[in-house]
Amino acid sequence: MDTLLTADLAANAPRYRRKSSTFIDGIHDVSDANRAPAQLYSTMSGRLFHSGRIAIVMVGLPARGKTHISVSMARYLQWLGVKTRIFHLGDYRRATLGHDKDVPEDYFYPDASPGTVMLRQKILKKCREDIYSWLNHENGQVAIYDAVNPTATGRRALAKEFAKHDVQTLFLESFVDDDKILRENARNVKIGSSDFEDMDPDEAAKLYLSRMSTKIPTFETMDEKELNYIKMINAGQKFFYNNVSFNYLSHRIVFYLTNTHIQARATYFVRAGAAQEGEENSKADAPLSEEGIRYSQFMAETLLKHREQEHADEMSRGGAPVPMRQLSVWCSTRVRTVQTADALGERGFKVRQRTQMSQINPGVCERLSERAIRRLYPEEIQKHELDPYHHRYPRAESYHDLAVRLEPIILELEREQNDLVIIAHESVLRVLYAYLMHCSTMDIPKLTFPRNEIIEIIPAAYQNEAKRIHIPGLDPNTVPGSPEDIRIPVTDSGADTPNALPEPALSPLVELKTQNFEKPPEKVVNKAAEAVRDKIADED
Repeated sequence: MDTLLTADLAANAPRYRRKSSTFIDGIHDVSDANRAPAQLYSTMSGRLFHSGRIAIVMVGLPARGKTHISVSMARYLQWLGVKTRIFHLGDYRRATLGHDKDVPEDYFYPDASPGTVMLRQKILKKCREDIYSWLNHENGQVAIYDAVNPTATGRRALAKEFAKHDVQTLFLESFVDDDKILRENARNVKIGSSDFEDMDPDEAAKLYLSRMSTKIPTFETMDEKELNYIKMINAGQKFFYNNVSFNYLSHRIVFYLTNTHIQARATYFVRAGAAQEGEENSKADAPLSEEGIRYSQFMAETLLKHREQEHADEMSRGGAPVPMRQLSVWCSTRVRTVQTADALGERGFKVRQRTQMSQINPGVCERLSERAIRRLYPEEIQKHELDPYHHRYPRAESYHDLAVRLEPIILELEREQNDLVIIAHESVLRVLYAYLMHCSTMDIPKLTFPRNEIIEIIPAAYQNEAKRIHIPGLDPNTVPGSPEDIRIPVTDSGADTPNALPEPALSPLVELKTQNFEKPPEKVVNKAAEAVRDKIADED
């Protein structure tokens, strides 16, 4: 449905739900097919963990990170195979009012005018009708209702309404009284509109927060003893729980929330250097070759120079004079990844070895050519081509097995507050990247991470963003093209042009030619992020 739909059509459409941002957004409004990389099992209803239907109701003033938390939580639950969808109330307001009308000044007032009250009820009704329709007719399990929900009376009424529809309600309040976190949230998400153009970012953030306190004069923090709620204080510094005890899935949600935060940080994906006996041999835990050692040094120098430049650029844009974020390094226990990480360890950065990050086990087909695999295992080839994500070759792991093995790493990745470098085999990077960028299971085996690039992932409120950072000075013959999956053997090709990372995460890339001079980081255009520009300066 066109996002420029008129207000009249929006008002008259039954169960109308505007696309939350765009048709290609990985988190919002996508088909549920192929969207559960670490799903442990399936049921006829599509509902997991023997849990019923849950509505997670967000509570909090603007610039408190509600949408960021909603998107992160939806990404994790969908990763586990739980059918989850976010319903942003602001989307319904914009669809009903149209793009040319402002929100009435008394829209959030308890004593609003009769016309504003009718408008507010009309918008709320449409949003809740869509929630019930999705839960009842599409086998949805977790509906995340993203709105301010400022009063205790309104929250009690909402819990009673959901209970009538046999939906359990869990309220989640993001409470922030730390001015530093408030200003950072406002700067990162809310001050991109023309109202704040050419203003100092800190002054713009203060102005935005002042406007919101005027527009939403009444807000009651959660203290309703009879409701199930979680209060997340200052981006995860503290938590308060009340009555959260109704099923296993709710406890998984609580566990996830205690392992996440909304503070800014970056994650870098780096391939391990080439080993002496060839990276395609998973059984020979060989050390780095001379070229692999040289690569690790080039990689470390490029990464540190890039971080320094990014920090300098942030300061030049008017950012607060803060020190550069600390850097942590994770790698697997394989010799070549440990030795690649040593290039950063020697520079004083802490390196942690993670046993779960070992590469995928390719089984008996590892050293065979594609022709030999097709001759010896024709039935396996047919199964693999139907589902390359879940299929296992004899005595091998599937990408699904690897995703399940990496779930503890996912939770630690969410908990990490420093910038993070992950050095691992390409199969591990594919799965972790797919989690952060919400790629489909069919895309995961096709993701490519050439050695002459560092991939940077930057968390954002609506959809994460990615950059490709070129590593200059590498011999092109040491950067072979990567296999699409284990049925295609590693070749000695000198190809240096990666395949395009798939939608919805990233747009197609331009051809990267092999050159030895330094190139600026290339921002991979994230269409989902670009398509939510109408959300900036939002009141929700």
